[in-house]
Amino acid sequence: MDIISKLPLGIIETILCLLPIQEAVRTSILSREWRYRWIKIPKLVFKERTFQVSTDGCVLDDKARKRKEIAKRRKLFYAIYQVLLMHEGPILEFTLSMRVDGSCFEIDNIILHLSKKNTVKILKLDFLYDGYEGYTLPISLFSLHQLTDMHLRDCALFHERSFNEFGCLTTLHLESVYTYETTLLRLLSNCPLLKRFTLDCNGATVFDSGSSTIADLFECLPLLEYLSFSFFMVKCFVPERLPKELPTTLVHLKYLCVQYLCFIQEYGFPFLVLLIRSSPNLEKLKLVMYDDILLEEDEMVSFTLEDYSDIMFEHLNELEIKDFSDAENELDFVKLVLAKSPVLKKVRILPCRWFDRNDELEISKILLCSPCASPVVKIIVRKLKSS
Repeated sequence: MDIISKLPLGIIETILCLLPIQEAVRTSILSREWRYRWIKIPKLVFKERTFQVSTDGCVLDDKARKRKEIAKRRKLFYAIYQVLLMHEGPILEFTLSMRVDGSCFEIDNIILHLSKKNTVKILKLDFLYDGYEGYTLPISLFSLHQLTDMHLRDCALFHERSFNEFGCLTTLHLESVYTYETTLLRLLSNCPLLKRFTLDCNGATVFDSGSSTIADLFECLPLLEYLSFSFFMVKCFVPERLPKELPTTLVHLKYLCVQYLCFIQEYGFPFLVLLIRSSPNLEKLKLVMYDDILLEEDEMVSFTLEDYSDIMFEHLNELEIKDFSDAENELDFVKLVLAKSPVLKKVRILPCRWFDRNDELEISKILLCSPCASPVVKIIVRKLKSS
């Protein structure tokens, strides 16, 4: 321990940040010198699944298990309160991961405390909400002006009044976040430096039926370099008014991931083409296909890729398609990318689970014989190994 005590303070703080918060606090018993070392660590991580209580490991019936969960949650909140009250110096990163319900008012107090301190740069609220909508976050969240990274899961943002600008925010990750489309647009328009944006609604995000369009959405993202989103969000922005091109070119966008995409679903492929045409410097394209969907006949569209022969992928060097099923147009789209990408280096196809090795070899053979603009492209067709 003497050797560790002699390390520079910055290294000691780094070591303490790597420990679970309970273990970091326990270092206070090592010596008088270590008693208050933990209260200055800039990174605080609280995870319910790693938070230990005396009854962990006991075999309990359903009622006893529920009582234990409630008691454990209370102890976790009490521990967070104690740490925040004793903490000195800036809190640069704060993570809270836990199961929540509508009665967890302690979360509001925690966020309010962080907003008053106003030093947090990275905020991660990873919730598993026991209910239909996510946990409604307090308005004090929007007072965290120093944030550069914000990750929200199973949360709700239903604030209709204006809120302050996140002038430093460069990364925003929203997963299963319930909100209004007007609130989302107002949030994005108040993030002038945003470069990385993930919107993974997985069919859960709730929007109002307003008049916002896809053009309105991307007008809020002029500096975007990384974009990952669920195709389910498209219908939230009045897709019948889908333009042929965006009024603002996404000149900085280099990474694009579209999840739950079905080419024959209405607006599926046209929307993808819209983004590709508006992203002249795109370097990596990832598609996660979604064919386990029952479509009404009026929701299905047919098209030929010849209609999109003007598409060019001048800077694309990597294409990845997950859950590839060789459905209508999927294989033709890969051929189109091969023919229109002069600097392409890698094509990775991860087939659906029902593909066997013969199917993989057949797809590989077809692609290897297709016209290719790049002389150095590597084509890989192989399922992920099951764990």
